Amino acid sequence: MGSAMALTRTSILSVEGTRAGDGREFPSQIPSTMKAVVYRGVNDVRLEEVPVPEIAAGEILVRVDTCGICGTDLKKISTGSHSAPRIFGHETAGVITKVGDGVRKFSVGERVVVFHHIPCRECYYCLHKTFAQCATYKRVGCTAGFEPSGGGFAEYVRVMDWIVEKGTVRIPDGISYEQACFVEPVNTCIKGIETLRLRAEETVLVIGQGPIGLILATLAKRAGARVITSDLYPARLTMASSFGLIHTIDASRGDAVETVRGMTEGRGADAVILAVGGSGLIRPAMDATRPGGRVLLFAQTVRGEATIDPAAVCVDEKALLGSYSASVDLQEESVRFVMNREMDLERLISHRFPLESGVEALKLAAHPQPDSMKIVIQPGGRFG
Repeated sequence: MGSAMALTRTSILSVEGTRAGDGREFPSQIPSTMKAVVYRGVNDVRLEEVPVPEIAAGEILVRVDTCGICGTDLKKISTGSHSAPRIFGHETAGVITKVGDGVRKFSVGERVVVFHHIPCRECYYCLHKTFAQCATYKRVGCTAGFEPSGGGFAEYVRVMDWIVEKGTVRIPDGISYEQACFVEPVNTCIKGIETLRLRAEETVLVIGQGPIGLILATLAKRAGARVITSDLYPARLTMASSFGLIHTIDASRGDAVETVRGMTEGRGADAVILAVGGSGLIRPAMDATRPGGRVLLFAQTVRGEATIDPAAVCVDEKALLGSYSASVDLQEESVRFVMNREMDLERLISHRFPLESGVEALKLAAHPQPDSMKIVIQPGGRFG
């Protein structure tokens, strides 16, 4: 982890002072430089001063209030899978501070949350509803500088034209930036639940009760399933119980596979969701699944090899499924779920860091503790 650079900040463009919709005042001028947490290589992120991005016709500039830290960004930082430098962060909510020529849909001062990927909806993959494989989808449409990579770990984000048109969502009055920043991760979770094709009364085991695991478990319950949650940290199971997920397994004290079988007349769960990164739990997840059941890999985003029992797939007819990223078809549903507060997502936030402490925030997120859940970086905090 690196150190900070310091440059002079000067204002270059005046805009009308705006409020964030929750009483907070944003600056009346857009500076020429801003702070950002910059990825410089494997496990090397630094607080730096960088230029505020310029916008083109059809684009908007968003002043970031809150950006959640996603496990995918952490894996990119820890594995060096992407070239440097970059500014990550894609669970972004903020206020529009500038609009480009031709933008009619949005105005300065509106509070928004932005998706960083939107597909073309016309290619082979889009027509087959595998949007995450679309070439346009793989182009990141939000940047704070360098190669577009989301940009939410910075004070300002440039949102490109196709994201402005198809991937920018207004935040209703009375909904906080913290609640709103969950729209994209909720979308990915809804997509995962749809991939499982759950039926009412099925038993689902969700392994891992971090923020994503909790959202997946809540959505599975919403679909009518009987949900069992499992985690090594009792504090996370207590949190799960507070969301009405009453069937819990403390994996630090017993064999989760045997416990699930004991709760299902020896069969195993109808479906298992693996919401923990790494490949070591794939085999136990399959073992916890009944013959003819399904296993969803949700957090296995790093390429590598894993050990499975092929007979479990062939003879026992267990299906191994994957779900990655968001679905544009589920955008409206995910927005409704978040903005209607069907789940109090703010409760999942355990730590809030100002941008100046962004390196520390990423370090904690990469090494979760029993008391840590969702961690957010809040560049807008200085104006609170």
